[in-house]
Amino acid sequence: MLGLVSMLTDISSEMVSGLLPVFLVTQLAVSASTIGLIEGAACAVTMLVKAFSGSLSDYLGRRKPLVLLGYGLSAAAKPLLAAAGSVSLIASARLMDRTGKGMRDAPRDALIADITPESLRGAAYGLRQALDTVGAFVGPLLAMGLMLLWANDYRAVFWVATIPAVLALLLLYVGVREPVVADRKRLQNPITRANLRQLRASYWWLVALGAGLTLARFSEAFLVLRAQQDGLPLAWTPLVLIAMNLVYAGLAYPFGQWSDRLHPRLLLGASLLVLMGAHGLLAHGGLGVWAGIVLWGLHMAMAQGLMSALVANAAPDHLRGTAFGLFNVVSGLILLVASALAGYLWDSLGASAPFAAGAAFAALTLVLLLIQPQGSSQTH
Repeated sequence: MLGLVSMLTDISSEMVSGLLPVFLVTQLAVSASTIGLIEGAACAVTMLVKAFSGSLSDYLGRRKPLVLLGYGLSAAAKPLLAAAGSVSLIASARLMDRTGKGMRDAPRDALIADITPESLRGAAYGLRQALDTVGAFVGPLLAMGLMLLWANDYRAVFWVATIPAVLALLLLYVGVREPVVADRKRLQNPITRANLRQLRASYWWLVALGAGLTLARFSEAFLVLRAQQDGLPLAWTPLVLIAMNLVYAGLAYPFGQWSDRLHPRLLLGASLLVLMGAHGLLAHGGLGVWAGIVLWGLHMAMAQGLMSALVANAAPDHLRGTAFGLFNVVSGLILLVASALAGYLWDSLGASAPFAAGAAFAALTLVLLLIQPQGSSQTH
């Protein structure tokens, strides 16, 4: 049920995000640097709010109310975005939407871990991610069809995106019941020195690896801009996210299952090599852009569910929401830097520069993975 809720919400969100960068450039003459700042700020807000919502769910001993609030904010942002007439209002609506995402994601991920045996968590996160990502390619597909039907009427598409967001909220309210976890500890303040000391060394190593992955993987808005610069017609730009998310959705669950059996360092290392290849193809341009987009989706399928399962397994049960939140705080701050840097490199050195930098950061993260101290897998 949570996967279906995610699917409907992603249909709504991706109908917007597949068009928004091109809308800002072609209709409002916004620079790539500004888009990088908007997307970086939106992603950073998402991750920062996750820390608050994750810890709050630990404090309350409840996950679903915060998940409902998060999906509600995202649904409310869609009509605001459709009606906005300036860059500042569009940025505000985008931040509201991403605040909702931040509010819901850490409690939802902790809820999945609460009800899933440790030996199956890779598969569980992979399944939810697969359903989520179905929406991530259905949304752009719908956007593309409506753009062709309505002669590039961006705002009409943004209004239609409100419908699946509201349906997701209703499905969550009616169809998802939170199980009672009798032995869950209710904390006065999850983010204290004593509680943070309960997070093992393996968890903090994952935080470092997550930061490296995020630095190497900036906003996907730049994939859309790259394809559009190479001559893709405006109405067809959602094909970029369709192609990437089709690969992502199709492979997230199988890789999630394999991650329960394979050594995590092996799978993470392979995903970084794939990401380096994606950056190289995107930097080169031409037909290689589409191969790079496919490899980007393959990397996401390999890495995302695995990282969620590793975070869940590395954290004590009563600090699981906090652990997801802190992990995403670091990732969010790094993503703000990465997206802003990508925009600056694009404007200053050309479209290939951010992808060349991304490949270099992926290589550095791979080195960090390979030199992981053996003691980091042990508790303090």
